[in-house]
Amino acid sequence: MGKWVKRAGIGLVAVVLTAGIAAALMREEIARLMAVNSLFAAEKIVENFSHMDRAFLWVPLPTGEGRPLPITDPVPLPDGAEEWIAARAVTGLVVLDDGAITHESYHLGTEAEDLRVSWSVAKSALSLLTGTLVADKTLALDDPVILHAPELAGSAYDGASLQDILQMESGVAFDEDYFDRDSDINRMGRVIALGGALDDFTAELVERNRTPGGDWAYVSMDTHVLGMAIRGATGRRIPDLLAERVLVPAGIGPATYLTDGEGVAFVLGGLNMRTRDYARLGLLVAQGGVMEGRQIVPADWIEASTAATANTAEGEMGYGYQWWLPPDARPGEVLGRGVYGQWLYIDRARDVVIAVNAADRAFREPGVRAGSIEMFRAIADAQPGARAAKP
Repeated sequence: MGKWVKRAGIGLVAVVLTAGIAAALMREEIARLMAVNSLFAAEKIVENFSHMDRAFLWVPLPTGEGRPLPITDPVPLPDGAEEWIAARAVTGLVVLDDGAITHESYHLGTEAEDLRVSWSVAKSALSLLTGTLVADKTLALDDPVILHAPELAGSAYDGASLQDILQMESGVAFDEDYFDRDSDINRMGRVIALGGALDDFTAELVERNRTPGGDWAYVSMDTHVLGMAIRGATGRRIPDLLAERVLVPAGIGPATYLTDGEGVAFVLGGLNMRTRDYARLGLLVAQGGVMEGRQIVPADWIEASTAATANTAEGEMGYGYQWWLPPDARPGEVLGRGVYGQWLYIDRARDVVIAVNAADRAFREPGVRAGSIEMFRAIADAQPGARAAKP
Protein backbone atom coordinates (compact mmCIF):
# COMPACT_ATOMS: atom_id res chain seq x y z
CA MET A 1 0.00 0.00 0.00
CA GLY A 2 2.81 2.38 0.95
CA LYS A 3 4.60 2.06 -2.39
CA TRP A 4 1.44 2.94 -4.31
CA VAL A 5 0.91 6.02 -2.16
CA LYS A 6 4.53 6.96 -2.72
CA ARG A 7 4.19 6.50 -6.49
CA ALA A 8 0.97 8.50 -6.51
CA GLY A 9 2.73 11.25 -4.59
CA ILE A 10 5.59 11.29 -7.07
CA GLY A 11 3.07 11.38 -9.93
CA LEU A 12 1.22 14.27 -8.32
CA VAL A 13 4.46 16.21 -7.89
CA ALA A 14 5.32 15.58 -11.56
CA VAL A 15 1.89 16.83 -12.64
CA VAL A 16 2.25 19.93 -10.47
CA LEU A 17 5.76 20.62 -11.78
CA THR A 18 4.64 20.11 -15.39
CA ALA A 19 1.68 22.40 -14.88
CA GLY A 20 3.95 24.98 -13.24
CA ILE A 21 6.41 24.86 -16.12
CA ALA A 22 3.58 25.11 -18.65
CA ALA A 23 2.13 28.08 -16.80
CA ALA A 24 5.52 29.78 -16.70
CA LEU A 25 6.00 29.23 -20.42
CA MET A 26 2.54 30.58 -21.11
CA ARG A 27 3.30 33.66 -19.02
CA GLU A 28 6.50 34.20 -21.02
CA GLU A 29 4.62 33.90 -24.31
CA ILE A 30 1.95 36.32 -23.16
CA ALA A 31 4.60 38.75 -21.94
CA ARG A 32 6.37 38.57 -25.31
CA LEU A 33 3.12 39.05 -27.20
CA MET A 34 2.25 42.09 -25.08
CA ALA A 35 5.75 43.48 -25.64
CA VAL A 36 5.40 42.99 -29.40
CA ASN A 37 2.00 44.69 -29.42
CA SER A 38 3.55 47.78 -27.80
CA LEU A 39 6.89 47.54 -29.60
CA PHE A 40 6.35 50.70 -31.62
CA ALA A 41 4.36 52.70 -29.05
CA ALA A 42 5.57 56.31 -28.84
CA GLU A 43 6.53 56.06 -25.18
CA LYS A 44 8.39 52.74 -25.57
CA ILE A 45 9.90 52.55 -29.04
CA VAL A 46 13.29 54.11 -28.22
CA GLU A 47 13.88 51.85 -25.23
CA ASN A 48 12.56 48.80 -27.10
CA PHE A 49 14.85 49.23 -30.09
CA SER A 50 17.90 49.10 -27.80
CA HIS A 51 16.58 46.14 -25.79
CA MET A 52 14.88 43.77 -28.21
CA ASP A 53 15.82 40.84 -25.98
CA ARG A 54 12.94 41.86 -23.70
CA ALA A 55 10.35 41.17 -26.40
CA PHE A 56 11.80 38.22 -28.32
CA LEU A 57 13.82 35.08 -27.91
CA TRP A 58 17.43 35.68 -28.88
CA VAL A 59 20.91 34.20 -29.13
CA PRO A 60 24.37 35.79 -28.93
CA LEU A 61 26.68 35.55 -31.92
CA PRO A 62 30.11 34.07 -31.09
CA THR A 63 32.00 37.25 -31.92
CA GLY A 64 33.71 38.34 -28.75
CA GLU A 65 34.58 42.01 -28.48
CA GLY A 66 35.20 43.76 -31.79
CA ARG A 67 38.11 45.99 -32.69
CA PRO A 68 37.76 49.76 -32.27
CA LEU A 69 37.61 52.05 -35.26
CA PRO A 70 40.23 54.81 -35.52
CA ILE A 71 39.07 58.30 -34.56
CA THR A 72 40.24 61.41 -36.37
CA ASP A 73 39.52 65.13 -36.06
CA PRO A 74 35.77 65.72 -35.68
CA VAL A 75 33.93 67.18 -38.65
CA PRO A 76 30.94 69.45 -37.95
CA LEU A 77 27.63 68.25 -39.28
CA PRO A 78 26.17 70.36 -42.10
CA ASP A 79 23.43 72.94 -41.65
CA GLY A 80 20.10 71.37 -40.80
CA ALA A 81 21.58 68.19 -39.36
CA GLU A 82 20.49 68.83 -35.78
CA GLU A 83 16.93 69.47 -36.93
CA TRP A 84 17.04 66.31 -39.04
CA ILE A 85 18.30 64.27 -36.06
CA ALA A 86 15.40 65.49 -33.94
CA ALA A 87 12.76 65.06 -36.64
CA ARG A 88 13.88 61.55 -37.49
CA ALA A 89 14.21 60.42 -33.85
CA VAL A 90 17.82 59.41 -34.44
CA THR A 91 19.32 57.42 -31.59
CA GLY A 92 22.78 56.73 -33.00
CA LEU A 93 24.83 58.41 -35.74
CA VAL A 94 28.36 57.39 -36.78
CA VAL A 95 30.23 58.92 -39.73
CA LEU A 96 33.43 57.46 -41.21
CA ASP A 97 35.76 59.23 -43.60
CA ASP A 98 38.45 56.99 -45.08
CA GLY A 99 37.75 54.44 -42.34
CA ALA A 100 38.07 56.80 -39.36
CA ILE A 101 35.30 58.22 -37.17
CA THR A 102 34.68 61.92 -37.78
CA HIS A 103 31.37 62.05 -35.92
CA GLU A 104 29.73 59.81 -33.31
CA SER A 105 26.70 60.83 -31.28
CA TYR A 106 23.84 59.20 -29.37
CA HIS A 107 20.44 60.69 -28.65
CA LEU A 108 17.13 60.26 -26.82
CA GLY A 109 18.79 58.79 -23.76
CA THR A 110 20.52 55.91 -25.56
CA GLU A 111 24.17 54.95 -25.16
CA ALA A 112 27.07 53.95 -27.36
CA GLU A 113 27.08 50.35 -26.11
CA ASP A 114 23.40 49.71 -26.85
CA LEU A 115 22.82 46.77 -29.20
CA ARG A 116 20.34 48.38 -31.57
CA VAL A 117 17.97 46.47 -33.82
CA SER A 118 18.87 46.52 -37.50
CA TRP A 119 15.50 45.66 -38.96
CA SER A 120 16.11 45.18 -42.68
CA VAL A 121 19.73 46.29 -42.62
CA ALA A 122 20.14 42.68 -41.47
CA LYS A 123 19.22 41.61 -44.99
CA SER A 124 22.31 43.34 -46.34
CA ALA A 125 24.48 41.61 -43.74
CA LEU A 126 23.09 38.24 -44.87
CA SER A 127 23.95 39.15 -48.45
CA LEU A 128 27.62 39.46 -47.44
CA LEU A 129 27.54 35.98 -45.90
CA THR A 130 25.86 34.63 -49.04
CA GLY A 131 28.68 36.02 -51.15
CA THR A 132 31.24 33.95 -49.26
CA LEU A 133 29.16 30.81 -49.81
CA VAL A 134 28.76 31.46 -53.52
CA ALA A 135 32.50 31.99 -53.79
CA ASP A 136 33.29 28.58 -52.29
CA LYS A 137 30.55 26.96 -54.40
CA THR A 138 28.40 25.93 -51.45
CA LEU A 139 25.62 27.87 -53.21
CA ALA A 140 24.99 28.92 -56.80
CA LEU A 141 22.72 31.75 -57.90
CA ASP A 142 20.77 29.47 -60.24
CA ASP A 143 20.15 26.84 -57.57
CA PRO A 144 16.42 26.18 -57.10
CA VAL A 145 15.34 27.19 -53.62
CA ILE A 146 13.95 23.71 -52.93
CA LEU A 147 17.35 22.14 -53.65
CA HIS A 148 18.51 23.41 -50.25
CA ALA A 149 15.11 23.88 -48.58
CA PRO A 150 13.08 20.84 -49.73
CA GLU A 151 10.41 21.59 -47.12
CA LEU A 152 9.29 24.42 -49.42
CA ALA A 153 8.30 22.02 -52.20
CA GLY A 154 4.69 22.78 -53.11
CA SER A 155 4.83 26.26 -51.60
CA ALA A 156 4.90 29.53 -53.53
CA TYR A 157 8.71 29.32 -53.41
CA ASP A 158 8.75 26.11 -55.46
CA GLY A 159 10.17 27.26 -58.81
CA ALA A 160 12.14 30.27 -57.52
CA SER A 161 15.95 30.37 -57.66
CA LEU A 162 18.38 31.80 -55.12
CA GLN A 163 18.94 34.78 -57.39
CA ASP A 164 15.17 35.37 -57.49
CA ILE A 165 14.97 35.60 -53.71
CA LEU A 166 18.14 37.67 -53.42
CA GLN A 167 16.54 40.22 -55.77
CA MET A 168 13.06 39.90 -54.20
CA GLU A 169 11.62 38.49 -57.41
CA SER A 170 10.23 35.29 -55.89
CA GLY A 171 6.68 36.02 -57.03
CA VAL A 172 5.27 35.24 -53.57
CA ALA A 173 2.21 37.23 -52.54
CA PHE A 174 2.98 38.84 -49.17
CA ASP A 175 1.51 41.87 -47.42
CA GLU A 176 4.38 43.92 -45.95
CA ASP A 177 2.24 46.65 -44.32
CA TYR A 178 3.60 47.19 -40.79
CA PHE A 179 0.63 49.39 -39.94
CA ASP A 180 -2.01 46.73 -40.70
CA ARG A 181 -2.39 44.41 -37.74
CA ASP A 182 -3.60 41.58 -39.98
CA SER A 183 -0.87 41.90 -42.62
CA ASP A 184 1.39 38.96 -43.36
CA ILE A 185 4.39 40.70 -41.84
CA ASN A 186 2.54 41.28 -38.56
CA ARG A 187 1.21 37.72 -38.51
CA MET A 188 4.82 36.64 -38.82
CA GLY A 189 5.72 38.86 -35.87
CA ARG A 190 3.15 37.12 -33.71
CA VAL A 191 4.56 33.73 -34.73
CA ILE A 192 7.94 34.81 -33.38
CA ALA A 193 6.47 36.33 -30.22
CA LEU A 194 4.58 33.14 -29.40
CA GLY A 195 7.57 30.88 -30.02
CA GLY A 196 6.38 29.48 -33.33
CA ALA A 197 8.49 28.27 -36.25
CA LEU A 198 9.23 30.62 -39.14
CA ASP A 199 10.08 27.71 -41.43
CA ASP A 200 6.56 26.34 -40.95
CA PHE A 201 5.04 29.79 -41.48
CA THR A 202 6.99 30.17 -44.73
CA ALA A 203 6.04 26.73 -46.05
CA GLU A 204 2.40 27.74 -45.66
CA LEU A 205 2.78 30.63 -48.12
CA VAL A 206 1.23 29.21 -51.28
CA GLU A 207 -0.07 32.24 -53.21
CA ARG A 208 1.81 34.01 -55.99
CA ASN A 209 1.03 37.32 -57.65
CA ARG A 210 4.01 37.37 -60.05
CA THR A 211 6.19 34.94 -61.96
CA PRO A 212 9.47 34.02 -60.23
CA GLY A 213 12.24 36.10 -61.75
CA GLY A 214 9.75 38.66 -63.01
CA ASP A 215 8.71 41.95 -61.45
CA TRP A 216 10.29 43.05 -58.18
CA ALA A 217 8.22 43.37 -55.00
CA TYR A 218 9.54 43.78 -51.47
CA VAL A 219 8.90 40.51 -49.61
CA SER A 220 10.79 40.09 -46.35
CA MET A 221 10.15 36.35 -46.28
CA ASP A 222 12.39 36.01 -49.33
CA THR A 223 15.28 36.74 -46.98
CA HIS A 224 14.10 34.09 -44.53
CA VAL A 225 14.07 31.64 -47.43
CA LEU A 226 17.64 32.67 -48.24
CA GLY A 227 18.45 31.78 -44.65
CA MET A 228 16.71 28.42 -45.03
CA ALA A 229 18.81 27.70 -48.13
CA ILE A 230 22.02 28.64 -46.32
CA ARG A 231 21.15 26.40 -43.39
CA GLY A 232 20.20 23.55 -45.71
CA ALA A 233 23.36 23.82 -47.80
CA THR A 234 25.75 24.08 -44.86
CA GLY A 235 23.99 22.21 -42.05
CA ARG A 236 24.96 25.07 -39.73
CA ARG A 237 23.37 27.93 -37.78
CA ILE A 238 23.49 31.34 -39.39
CA PRO A 239 24.64 33.14 -36.20
CA ASP A 240 27.74 30.95 -36.22
CA LEU A 241 28.35 31.33 -39.95
CA LEU A 242 27.88 35.11 -39.99
CA ALA A 243 30.21 35.53 -37.04
CA GLU A 244 32.84 33.18 -38.45
CA ARG A 245 32.86 34.39 -42.04
CA VAL A 246 32.02 38.10 -41.76
CA LEU A 247 31.74 39.71 -38.34
CA VAL A 248 34.81 38.36 -36.55
CA PRO A 249 37.17 38.89 -39.51
CA ALA A 250 35.75 42.41 -39.89
CA GLY A 251 36.33 43.18 -36.20
CA ILE A 252 32.64 43.41 -35.29
CA GLY A 253 31.16 42.40 -31.94
CA PRO A 254 29.23 41.93 -29.74
CA ALA A 255 26.06 41.05 -31.64
CA THR A 256 22.82 39.14 -31.10
CA TYR A 257 20.09 37.68 -33.29
CA LEU A 258 16.42 37.46 -32.43
CA THR A 259 15.09 33.93 -33.00
CA ASP A 260 11.87 32.02 -33.40
CA GLY A 261 10.78 29.28 -31.02
CA GLU A 262 13.00 26.74 -32.76
CA GLY A 263 16.10 28.86 -32.23
CA VAL A 264 16.23 29.86 -35.91
CA ALA A 265 17.73 33.31 -36.43
CA PHE A 266 15.39 36.07 -37.59
CA VAL A 267 17.70 36.89 -40.48
CA LEU A 268 15.35 39.30 -42.23
CA GLY A 269 15.51 41.89 -39.45
CA GLY A 270 16.73 40.54 -36.12
CA LEU A 271 20.43 41.42 -36.03
CA ASN A 272 21.38 43.69 -33.11
CA MET A 273 24.71 45.54 -32.94
CA ARG A 274 26.24 48.83 -31.83
CA THR A 275 25.91 51.71 -34.28
CA ARG A 276 29.67 51.88 -34.75
CA ASP A 277 29.64 48.20 -35.77
CA TYR A 278 27.02 48.87 -38.42
CA ALA A 279 29.45 51.52 -39.65
CA ARG A 280 32.24 48.93 -39.68
CA LEU A 281 29.98 46.62 -41.72
CA GLY A 282 29.51 49.45 -44.21
CA LEU A 283 33.24 50.05 -44.30
CA LEU A 284 33.72 46.44 -45.36
CA VAL A 285 31.54 47.15 -48.40
CA ALA A 286 33.15 50.53 -49.07
CA GLN A 287 36.55 48.80 -49.22
CA GLY A 288 35.44 46.15 -51.69
CA GLY A 289 35.13 43.38 -49.11
CA VAL A 290 38.55 44.04 -47.58
CA MET A 291 39.21 44.85 -43.94
CA GLU A 292 42.68 45.51 -42.56
CA GLY A 293 44.30 43.92 -45.60
CA ARG A 294 42.20 40.76 -45.60
CA GLN A 295 39.70 39.90 -48.37
CA ILE A 296 36.67 38.81 -46.33
CA VAL A 297 33.90 39.05 -48.93
CA PRO A 298 34.85 38.62 -52.60
CA ALA A 299 35.19 41.92 -54.45
CA ASP A 300 33.15 40.66 -57.39
CA TRP A 301 30.29 39.84 -55.00
CA ILE A 302 30.40 43.35 -53.57
CA GLU A 303 30.13 44.77 -57.09
CA ALA A 304 27.38 42.40 -58.21
CA SER A 305 25.29 42.59 -55.06
CA THR A 306 25.30 46.40 -54.89
CA ALA A 307 24.27 46.93 -58.52
CA ALA A 308 20.64 47.80 -59.35
CA THR A 309 19.87 44.53 -61.14
CA ALA A 310 16.35 43.79 -59.86
CA ASN A 311 13.28 44.51 -62.00
CA THR A 312 12.11 47.54 -60.04
CA ALA A 313 9.76 50.09 -61.59
CA GLU A 314 11.31 52.99 -63.48
CA GLY A 315 12.02 55.95 -61.23
CA GLU A 316 11.80 53.88 -58.04
CA MET A 317 14.60 52.86 -55.70
CA GLY A 318 16.93 50.35 -57.28
CA TYR A 319 17.63 46.98 -55.71
CA GLY A 320 20.44 44.45 -55.93
CA TYR A 321 21.11 41.40 -53.77
CA GLN A 322 19.50 42.75 -50.58
CA TRP A 323 20.96 46.25 -51.08
CA TRP A 324 19.20 49.47 -52.14
CA LEU A 325 20.24 52.22 -54.55
CA PRO A 326 18.62 55.67 -54.78
CA PRO A 327 16.85 56.32 -58.08
CA ASP A 328 19.42 59.07 -58.77
CA ALA A 329 22.34 57.18 -57.25
CA ARG A 330 25.73 58.85 -57.37
CA PRO A 331 28.68 56.67 -58.49
CA GLY A 332 29.55 54.21 -55.74
CA GLU A 333 26.47 54.98 -53.63
CA VAL A 334 24.52 52.13 -52.00
CA LEU A 335 22.21 51.73 -49.00
CA GLY A 336 21.23 49.27 -46.33
CA ARG A 337 17.78 50.29 -45.15
CA GLY A 338 15.41 49.26 -42.37
CA VAL A 339 12.03 50.41 -41.10
CA TYR A 340 11.76 53.16 -38.48
CA GLY A 341 14.87 54.93 -39.75
CA GLN A 342 17.72 52.38 -39.78
CA TRP A 343 20.26 53.32 -42.47
CA LEU A 344 23.65 52.21 -43.68
CA TYR A 345 24.81 54.75 -46.27
CA ILE A 346 27.92 53.95 -48.29
CA ASP A 347 29.61 56.32 -50.74
CA ARG A 348 32.54 54.39 -52.17
CA ALA A 349 33.65 57.24 -54.44
CA ARG A 350 34.21 59.46 -51.39
CA ASP A 351 35.21 56.72 -48.91
CA VAL A 352 32.36 57.78 -46.62
CA VAL A 353 30.14 55.52 -44.51
CA ILE A 354 27.22 56.72 -42.39
CA ALA A 355 25.41 54.43 -39.93
CA VAL A 356 22.11 55.58 -38.46
CA ASN A 357 19.84 53.98 -35.92
CA ALA A 358 16.53 55.61 -35.10
CA ALA A 359 13.03 55.15 -33.72
CA ASP A 360 11.26 57.19 -36.39
CA ARG A 361 7.54 56.51 -36.29
CA ALA A 362 7.08 58.89 -39.25
CA PHE A 363 9.52 57.04 -41.51
CA ARG A 364 6.89 56.42 -44.22
CA GLU A 365 5.70 60.00 -44.55
CA PRO A 366 6.24 61.70 -47.92
CA GLY A 367 9.68 63.20 -48.35
CA VAL A 368 11.28 61.46 -45.36
CA ARG A 369 13.33 58.97 -47.37
CA ALA A 370 14.49 61.53 -49.92
CA GLY A 371 15.28 64.04 -47.17
CA SER A 372 17.43 61.51 -45.32
CA ILE A 373 19.40 60.63 -48.46
CA GLU A 374 19.91 64.34 -49.11
CA MET A 375 21.28 64.73 -45.56
CA PHE A 376 23.62 61.77 -46.02
CA ARG A 377 25.00 63.33 -49.18
CA ALA A 378 25.53 66.64 -47.42
CA ILE A 379 27.38 64.87 -44.60
CA ALA A 380 29.49 62.93 -47.11
CA ASP A 381 30.37 66.08 -49.06
CA ALA A 382 31.49 67.80 -45.84
CA GLN A 383 34.15 65.18 -45.07
CA PRO A 384 37.78 66.20 -45.60
CA GLY A 385 38.51 63.39 -48.03
CA ALA A 386 35.51 64.24 -50.18
CA ARG A 387 36.34 67.95 -50.21
CA ALA A 388 40.01 67.37 -51.01
CA ALA A 389 40.08 64.75 -53.69
CA LYS A 390 36.89 62.95 -54.56
CA PRO A 391 34.35 63.84 -57.28
